[in-house]
Amino acid sequence: MQGRRRCVDRWVGGVAAFGVGIALVLSSATAQAAGDPVNVFYAGSLVNVNENLIGPAFAAGSGYTYLGKSAGSGAIANQIKGKLATPDVVEFADPAVNSTLMGSANGNYVSWYFTYATSQLVIGFDPKSKFAKEFVQVRQHQLPFYKALQQKGLRVGRTDPNIDPKGYRAIWMANLTQKLYHLKGFEQKLFGATENASQVFPEQVLVARMLTGQVNAGIFYLSEVKDLGVPYVGLPPQVNLGSTKFAKLYATQHFTTSTGQTITGAPIQYTITIPSTVKDQAGAEAFVRFVLSARIRAISAAHGLLPFKTTVGGARGTVPGTLADLIGKK
Repeated sequence: MQGRRRCVDRWVGGVAAFGVGIALVLSSATAQAAGDPVNVFYAGSLVNVNENLIGPAFAAGSGYTYLGKSAGSGAIANQIKGKLATPDVVEFADPAVNSTLMGSANGNYVSWYFTYATSQLVIGFDPKSKFAKEFVQVRQHQLPFYKALQQKGLRVGRTDPNIDPKGYRAIWMANLTQKLYHLKGFEQKLFGATENASQVFPEQVLVARMLTGQVNAGIFYLSEVKDLGVPYVGLPPQVNLGSTKFAKLYATQHFTTSTGQTITGAPIQYTITIPSTVKDQAGAEAFVRFVLSARIRAISAAHGLLPFKTTVGGARGTVPGTLADLIGKK
């Protein structure tokens, strides 16, 4: 219990640290909204940084009302296409998800997006479980990480690969590990069926499953475990999907979702855009500028959301003129 209290204390401390200097980020031009709501739908791996850091800071300094909702990136895209969600801003954990909302066949919901951050896969573990000792040995470089994952009876948590990029990336990580270390059947032994109900949880609650001891270990992004102080073991860059150096190796991996979309492996990258469902264009642009400001990106990096030079996907000419100066910045 004390260990879990420390996780919460660290989370609160992060919120306080994030607030320092926020006023320096916001200009007087963004502080004129007087309560207009900005609806932000975002990948579940951003729930801590958005709801406890970025969202409150944006609302406090800009005058807009921040309304956030999290889910797997693919699930958000499906909600938009099904007219169940009308966000002003969307943040996805994979650039490929934007393509499912682009073009007339997909409703023309997205015409451009910024790629602005990266992360890497890690293995988070419950320090109170009987399996923790082996993960500690991995951290001390006394045991290969895949040995810790092969413990009999270990309960592993992951997300649904059909609606969440982290879900299919977990499968790629296991396959790459199997290939790199010549471990026959490693992915199947670790995960079982693709949609193994005993392992698959919604992205936005997977960390909570760890904190409450319902799973012994899980596949997470670095940003998720750093926010709450969840102990974790890092993975080699050949398998953590976080290095552009190994982009060609990652590209050997593929996954076809239940809707028939085939996705090719690539380094983890986060995107942000303003879809055609936007109701408050000015508020949406203010939020995008806030997220991509130098100070906020630096603070986000401390929480595991690593800065990446802003690039444009889709039709560059459709980027709002007020945001064009953000292209190329890190």
